[in-house]
Amino acid sequence: MSESVNVLFVCLGNICRSPSAEGIFRKVVEAAGLADKVSISSCGTGSWHVGKAPDARARAAAARRGVDISDLRARQIQASDLTAFDYVLVMDQQNLADVQRIRERNGGTRPELFLHYGRSSHDEVPDPYYGGEKGFDTVLDLIQEASEGLLAELRKTLN
Repeated sequence: MSESVNVLFVCLGNICRSPSAEGIFRKVVEAAGLADKVSISSCGTGSWHVGKAPDARARAAAARRGVDISDLRARQIQASDLTAFDYVLVMDQQNLADVQRIRERNGGTRPELFLHYGRSSHDEVPDPYYGGEKGFDTVLDLIQEASEGLLAELRKTLN
């Protein structure tokens, strides 16, 4: 059993999927009364959007679900994240490969696909950046389901 856990969500640019996961999972954790035991963050494997707010469409889709991610700012993953976080949850196979390369050089937490905690047949959270508004809602549906599965897993380890 542990007293607290640190969770990191990773996508490509940290402006759509991973900040959405951070916001949705934070809401799930708060609703479960575990906000004091779970630390949540997000980042991207790329550096293009460092310092920028999440995509306006991601912010709007999250807001429709009562989740405010407007205060989040994109950052790029660092090797130290793999020792600072207990769970490193990536959105797709390419980001998994990218984070695995960092781990091979530096050690740390083994990254895994976030949707493995969900019940859907999807392995990856699709990147909604080049799609329409509906893509963001689909992403949030997948994130919501996987967040609930992740919470169930964390309940087994938290005091």
